[in-house]
Amino acid sequence: MMLRKLALGVLCTFVVFSEGFGQNSASTYSALGIGEFNYGGQVQNQGMGGLGISFGTGWGANVVNPALSTRNTIFNFQASLNYKRIAVSNETENSTVDGGGLSYLALSLPVKTGKLTTGLGLGQISSINYRLKVDSPVNNSDLSASNYLEGDGGISEAYLNFGYLVTKNLSIGVHGSYLFGSSIRSNQLLIFDPNGVEVGRPSEYYERMTVSDVALKLGAHYFLKASEKSNLHFGAIYQKFGNVNGTAFAKLAPIGQASSVKTDGYLIANNDRGAIYIPDRLGFGMSYEKINKFVIGLEGQYQDFADYRNFFGETLSLQSAQKVGLGFQVVPDFMDFDNLFNRATYRMGLEWLRTPYFINQTTINDIGINFGTSIPVNQLSLVNFAVKVGRRGTLDNGLIREGYVNFTFGLSLNDNSWFYKRVFE
Repeated sequence: MMLRKLALGVLCTFVVFSEGFGQNSASTYSALGIGEFNYGGQVQNQGMGGLGISFGTGWGANVVNPALSTRNTIFNFQASLNYKRIAVSNETENSTVDGGGLSYLALSLPVKTGKLTTGLGLGQISSINYRLKVDSPVNNSDLSASNYLEGDGGISEAYLNFGYLVTKNLSIGVHGSYLFGSSIRSNQLLIFDPNGVEVGRPSEYYERMTVSDVALKLGAHYFLKASEKSNLHFGAIYQKFGNVNGTAFAKLAPIGQASSVKTDGYLIANNDRGAIYIPDRLGFGMSYEKINKFVIGLEGQYQDFADYRNFFGETLSLQSAQKVGLGFQVVPDFMDFDNLFNRATYRMGLEWLRTPYFINQTTINDIGINFGTSIPVNQLSLVNFAVKVGRRGTLDNGLIREGYVNFTFGLSLNDNSWFYKRVFE
């Protein structure tokens, strides 16, 4: 009965957070496109380079590949918090930004143990968070311009998924998402003469966009026995986005007046309906598992943002995003119930991401190293932790380089009495 009350509380939490799901700190480069796209998955995936297409366990919900949710033969609830600190630098200046919040909520439970599993939760698709100042000369004059750019928001998802075991070695899954969220961007422009005196009237471009639509992800997982105590796993995902519908408000006006429809200025869009086009996402992976000992895997993902179109039909000169992750996890002694740390799972991984950002004829790459652990707190539940240290961008060609560290802390609450019949009242 207590577990049923817990589930009711979890569902109520989903409803509350669907209204105010927080966005995490994002890259300065999130000023472009839909922002910083999330390829990391949950804490256990983040600790091993985002690995989750080809391998998963029954101790945590798997939202990277819904086919692997069939490994959840017990009730599982997961939640995590995130904190990210970014050191931003160009050729002349340095600054530090940070932020964090709720990363995700996830629930998974068997409908028919070992055959059919369902789950629901909240997560992030993309994040926007930037503050930029760009100084540049005004063409064919001795004037200079300062642009102050700001943006916040992103796209979140509320999802429902199902995993089905087709045969002993093959499972398939479907992950349906309701996409929601909003973003606000502004660009304030000031003009100065050679003496640094402001001339003309400062102007501001203000844009507010809200999305509301659905997306679908399909997954498959297959494994074969490599030996009596080892398996070879293969996985694949395909996520369909396409035209994501929403509304947009955009206006050009004097600073401080652009966010209101009632003030003077040039109204570009007044809560007009339209869509942004988000390209589909593909992923493949394989991993080798020594049962209850260790796992090593290699996975890749691809998403061609050259096809991206914003609300106003612009392409923004983006390129395809490509991610490669190499992950490893080990359990020192799965059966050592006297030593908590011998039963813990330890992870590490390497990630390389070619981001969709292509600026000044330069590709923006992201390289990171990951570490993580899951520590048992009783027979079934876990405390999860992951950290990623990485670098994005370059100082070449007048661009920005970011050094960052990302901490994620979460809980995985498991219970195997969900479907047990009561013997005593």
